This record gives sequence, C-alpha cells and structure tokens, in this order.
Amino acid sequence: MLQLPLLYALFAVLAAALAIVAVWSRRSLGARVGSVGLLVMTLAVGYVAYADLLSRPKPAMLEFRRAGMAEADVLAAALRENEGIYLWLKLPEFIEPRYYVLPWDRSTAQQLQDAMREADRDNSTIRMRNPFEPSLELRDAPRFYALPQPKLPDKPYPPPLDYNHPSLAI
Repeated sequence: MLQLPLLYALFAVLAAALAIVAVWSRRSLGARVGSVGLLVMTLAVGYVAYADLLSRPKPAMLEFRRAGMAEADVLAAALRENEGIYLWLKLPEFIEPRYYVLPWDRSTAQQLQDAMREADRDNSTIRMRNPFEPSLELRDAPRFYALPQPKLPDKPYPPPLDYNHPSLAI
C-alpha cells in the first residue's frame, strides 16, 4: 500500500516541475495562471484516478515484476462468463492479498471450479501455478489445484507405565 502514495508523490513532483517551467517562462500572466490552474486540476484528477484504481482488479498480464512467480494461493475467486476470472491472490512476498483478473477461458474456469470443489471437500486451500504467465498455452498440468488435505493432529498417548511404581507392586 505504501507504493501508491509514493507513485502519486512522484507524479505530483513531475507535474509541479512542468508548471514551474511554464510559470518561469516569458509568457503572459494569463498563461502563467493557466499553467498553475492546470497543475491543480492534474493533481486532483491524478489523485482520483489512483484512488479509483485501488478498487479495481489488475489484469494479470500487466504484472511484469512478478512474471516468473511459480505459485500463489487463491483466497477467493469469482467467474464471469465471457468477461473474466477474478482472483484474490496471496503472494509470498506480500502480507495483504492482491486483486487480479484473468481473461475468460472456459477450460481455465473449469479447472478453477474443480479445484474449488476439491478444496471445499478436503477443507484445504487452492494454489495457482504460473499466475502471471502471459501465454495462454494449454499445459499438461492444470493451472489451479487444491492442496492435499492437512494432516490431522497427533493423538495424545498416555505416558508409559512405570513398573517400579508402588501401586503396581504385588
């Protein structure tokens, strides 16, 4: 979450630099006031655009920095036929989940539904292979799979008998 305010601060500094260049140029007073007004409007529109992006899913094909990631946990999913596959992914290097959308593909949606049923039946979680791979090639292994059922807790065993204890004497 810290990255977004830093990006907006960089955007504001660059917009302010452009406005300073316009103000210090040898233009009329109206052009200078107009450039400051454009700066204020640019900052307001940029802030609203960044705030709006927080609630929208990021297309998985635009994730360049994590393109080589092998796996991610699927926390939630929603399928919209002919529109997209919406996923909340838990990535290994982040504490908070990230919201992504995959392009609609019937076989990928079927794999996800099968994995969701299996995970629900086994009370486990769903994992996704190559979440940000841009190719839509069909692979041998399914893209979504349910993790194996977690191991049940060990049974508590009674302590071993102490044959030298006085209660066991004949």
